[in-house]
Amino acid sequence: MASTLAHAPGAGDARRAGDAPPDGTAARSAPPRPSTTHDVTNQPPPLSPYDASEDAALLEGLRREGAGWAEEGVRRLGARAGSTQAQEWADLADRHEPELRTHDRYGNRVDEVDFHPAWHHLMRTAVAEGLAGAPWADDRPGAHVARTAGGLVWGHTDAGHGCPTSMTYAAVPALRAQPELAALYEPLLTSRVYEPGPRAPAGKAGLLAGMGMTEKQGGSDVRTNTTTAAPTAEPGVYTLRGHKWFTSAPMCDVFLVLAQAPGGLSCFLVPRVLPDGSRNAFRIQRLKDKLGNRSNASCEPEFDGAVAWLVGPEGRGVKTIIEMVNCTRLDCVMMSAALMRKTLVEAGHHARHRTAFGALLADQPLMRNVLADLALESEAATTLTLRLAGAADRAAREGGQASREAAFRRVATAVGKYWVTKRGPAFTAEALECLGGNGYVEESGMPRHYREAPLLSIWEGSGNVNALDVLRALGREPGAAEALFAELALAHGGDPRLDAAVTRLRQGLGEASPVGARRLVELMALTLQASLLVRHAPSAVADAFCSTRLGGDWGHAFGTLPGAADLDAILGRALPGFG
Repeated sequence: MASTLAHAPGAGDARRAGDAPPDGTAARSAPPRPSTTHDVTNQPPPLSPYDASEDAALLEGLRREGAGWAEEGVRRLGARAGSTQAQEWADLADRHEPELRTHDRYGNRVDEVDFHPAWHHLMRTAVAEGLAGAPWADDRPGAHVARTAGGLVWGHTDAGHGCPTSMTYAAVPALRAQPELAALYEPLLTSRVYEPGPRAPAGKAGLLAGMGMTEKQGGSDVRTNTTTAAPTAEPGVYTLRGHKWFTSAPMCDVFLVLAQAPGGLSCFLVPRVLPDGSRNAFRIQRLKDKLGNRSNASCEPEFDGAVAWLVGPEGRGVKTIIEMVNCTRLDCVMMSAALMRKTLVEAGHHARHRTAFGALLADQPLMRNVLADLALESEAATTLTLRLAGAADRAAREGGQASREAAFRRVATAVGKYWVTKRGPAFTAEALECLGGNGYVEESGMPRHYREAPLLSIWEGSGNVNALDVLRALGREPGAAEALFAELALAHGGDPRLDAAVTRLRQGLGEASPVGARRLVELMALTLQASLLVRHAPSAVADAFCSTRLGGDWGHAFGTLPGAADLDAILGRALPGFG
């Protein structure tokens, strides 16, 4: 009996092997049971590996803004971003969230945050590819554009690790307000070496920088900050006491922090480890439990006598750190554009391989309308991002264009930050919907992108802050309005709907008020995007954008392009092989 049971065909088989049928005939073998209840069909294959740099708008903008020399590197990074390995890193870093260790096993305060190895793989790649502070040490024209293009393709992986690389990039120009500190730290902040771990900054091969601005009682209203900075006997050295409410990437090596000095709100450099190797009094109270951006740690630190070095004059903290904010705002635009492109690629891939109601989704007229509408939005975001990066690059260099580009950058970056980041959540939701229920499950990656999208409109000033900042820049910054309209004038006569919108914009500026700031800044963004597309994009793209975004021939959701729109041309450009 034991031998018979050991070789039974299956636990559910009604007759044991070796038993004779009741009629005495020879035993017959039972047919094999199927291993599944059905065959899996009509499911798309994995997207990876794919090339995240296969994007005409991105490559054309890279060349146009002066960084054509970087194309080979951007293409190489794009292939790596779309690789199965890099996509797996992104998934693992998000699923295995950072963990705070306030003390070691012996009870010593350590304030360390532990990350999954995938996070370190992503960070090491990003820093090595020049996505942190490297452009500030690169004399080639277009270095900042090359970095932005690299961010647009590497952004197809994980958005969270883009936070410390962005702040490191942005810290360099702010730190230059204190030349002796810049001389010490800038070579390390511009390094392409990623060296995690708590060590004295000067002894490391590369540094990361963070910033601490907001507090519980004020948020974006940093002039209400209560953290105090007391001078010590050593010139330029202070001790801080107080807190910050939302400080991301607490594993960075140094932080730019706002605190109230005797002369008013000032900017300070706070290292996590002091020059002698001892820990600074930078106490992490807890990590934020965020909607998205979960691979990246954000914390609430307290300063209890933390040693800090003054950056810039006392009382000029906002003016000193605003240069950092301008840089991180550009990166918010960049990351929103990267999320748009990534989710559009996912939606297009699904549509090319999924059949419904007798035809591929890619051949269904209404789905083509949705995807073409998303493609217009994505190209407009990418093109504006690279134009802003070009302005940042030229403003940072000597020459006759520097002041004009600086004025344009000042206003246009805030405009882009307001609008492109606002479009991100609706865009990613529509792209997710293209996958149906498949897009609503975590394994697809689409929920992670959807949770990320709102963040970029909140960080570095939410919508109201940026809209009001645009009005402030136009009223106070010499040449800002002239630079904006000079840019728009380059497309004059290219499309009557654009010309009419520019006229409306001029009239609106004369009546500008805080209550209408969002409406006015939206019009600025759309006219700026349209002017770039009229000048640089194929006519099918520019015409469809102007007719819908400026001409009113559009609905209130994506997928409402007019019948005259050339969907084949738009899709063929945005999604190669889709036409």
